[in-house]
Amino acid sequence: MKKLLSVLYGIVAYVTFLVAFLYAIGFVGNFLVPKNIDSGTETTMLEALLTNTMLMSLFAVQHSIMARPAFKKWISKIIGPVIERSTYVLLSSLALLLMYWKWQPMTTIIWEFEGSLATVLLGVFGLGWTIVFLSTFMISHFELFGLTQVFENFKNKALTKPKFQINWFYKIVRHPIMLGFIIAFWAAPVMTQGHLLFAVVTTAYILVAVKFLEEKDLKKSIGPAYGEYQKKVPMIVPFTKL
Repeated sequence: MKKLLSVLYGIVAYVTFLVAFLYAIGFVGNFLVPKNIDSGTETTMLEALLTNTMLMSLFAVQHSIMARPAFKKWISKIIGPVIERSTYVLLSSLALLLMYWKWQPMTTIIWEFEGSLATVLLGVFGLGWTIVFLSTFMISHFELFGLTQVFENFKNKALTKPKFQINWFYKIVRHPIMLGFIIAFWAAPVMTQGHLLFAVVTTAYILVAVKFLEEKDLKKSIGPAYGEYQKKVPMIVPFTKL
C-alpha cells in the first residue's frame, strides 16, 4: 500500500508539473490562459513591483534550497528517498501556480513589434519552449520529474543514480533547458514593464543559480568528467565561454 501511495503521489506531482509548465507558456506568451503576465487589475507601480519580486523570490528560494544535496539528504530521512524528487517537483510547481495567480500586471509597453518581425519573435518564443521540453528527454525526463523513482520502488527495484549523459543539445551547451527558458522569456513581440521585470529577474536567477550552485554540485557529484565537460562545452550561451 505504501508503494502504491508513492506512485499516486508521484503521478499527482507530475501532473501538477505539466499543468504549471503548460500554463507558463500561455502566461508568458499572453494567450489561451485566464490570467497572463499582462492581465488582471492594475495596482500602483510600487505595489506591483514588490508583489511580483516577492513571488519570484519565493520560487527562487524554494527551488534553490530544495535542489541542494544537503537538503535532499535531510528531507530524504523524513519522507524517504523515493518521493524526494516528486516532493521537489510538486512544491516547485505549486510555487509557480501561486505566482501566476497573484502576479500583478505592469502594462506600460517597453517595445512592440508588428507584422513579420512579430511573427519571427513568436516563432523564437515557441522554439525556446521546444528546447526546454526536448532537453528533458535528452537526459531522463521521467527521472527528472520523479516518476522513475516511484515506479522503480513499486517494482521492488533499487533506486539508481542518474547517469552522466552528453546527448544532442547537451553537446552544444551544458544547460539547454535554461537556454530554452531564457529564449522564451525574451522573445516577446510586445514587452511590457511586467514582462521585462519577469525576464530580467528570471534570467539573472538562472545565471547565478547555475554558475554558483548547480555547476558546483554537478562537479562534486560527477567528478573529473564534469570538469572536462566544462572545458569543452559552454554553460548556457552557445559558442561562447558563458
